[in-house]
Formats: sequence, C-alpha cells, structure tokens
Amino acid sequence: MLKHLWNSLTPRHTWALLALGCLGLLGFGMYLQHVVGLEPCPMCIVQRYAMVIMAVIALLALAWRSVMAGKVLAVLAWAMALFGAFVAARQSFLQWYPPTIASCGRDFYGMIESFPLQRAIPLIFRGSGDCSAVDWTFLGGSIANWSFVAFVAMALWLMVVFFTKLTKA
Repeated sequence: MLKHLWNSLTPRHTWALLALGCLGLLGFGMYLQHVVGLEPCPMCIVQRYAMVIMAVIALLALAWRSVMAGKVLAVLAWAMALFGAFVAARQSFLQWYPPTIASCGRDFYGMIESFPLQRAIPLIFRGSGDCSAVDWTFLGGSIANWSFVAFVAMALWLMVVFFTKLTKA
C-alpha cells in the first residue's frame, strides 16, 4: 500500500507536500509568537527566512512544468534546508552549552530608546529573544531541536524526490 502511494505521487504532489509542510511550520511559529507570546531570537528569524524561501521555491516548482527547472529548484531548496538545519543546530548547541555572557539581540524598548526610528525599525524585525533560552519544549526537544529535525527531514525528502521522481521525469 505504501509503495503504491509513493508510486502514485507525482513531482507536483511532492512539491505541494513540501510547500504545505513549510507553511504549516511557519503558521505554528506564528502561533507560538502571537498566541503563546514567545519572542523569536535572531536565529529563529533566520530559520523562518529559510523556511519561507523553501516554501517560495516549492510554490515556484509547482508553477513551472520544466523538468530542468524542477531539478534546479530542488537543489536550491535542498541547500536552503541544509542552511536552516545548520542554524538550528547552532542554536541547539547554544541552548545545550549557553555562553556565560549571552545576548542574541536587544529588546524592543532598548532599540527604540537607543537608536533613531529609521535605524530601530529594521532591528525590530531581527528578533529580540535570547538564542540560548529554552522557552518551550515538546517531548523533551526545544523549538530549535524540532526545527533541526524538520529541516533535516525536508532535506532528506528533497534528496529522495530528486533521485526518484525528478531524474525519471
């Protein structure tokens, strides 16, 4: 049954699944920020950018029907997944071995008080939480740990799709 399901997946289905996965994880991140009240740190923001870029690549791949474009986009999405995994692994390391003097960014009010508004606005979007703080866990893993798992899973998914679906298309 699982083999039949895998064989019935087209490259477009796999891109749609990747896009849905990215958008779902981004939505969960927005939930944690705006409903639960967790402040993202600069590394969290970078991971979000990587996830957004992967979602955009997946949506572009859905729009283009070219096999060559699909291969190029798969490599780009794979590289972005590896980049996101690297940032998440670095943040996980900081959480496991926090530095003695840790600061990943300034808080919102500190930026407004210290900088002129035209300089403070871009800093606001960089995040203000502490990268080494563990504010939320699920099954013993922090957000950074789960982000690493998600990026690695997506990188593996892209490799499998590339070598099984895109090279035969």
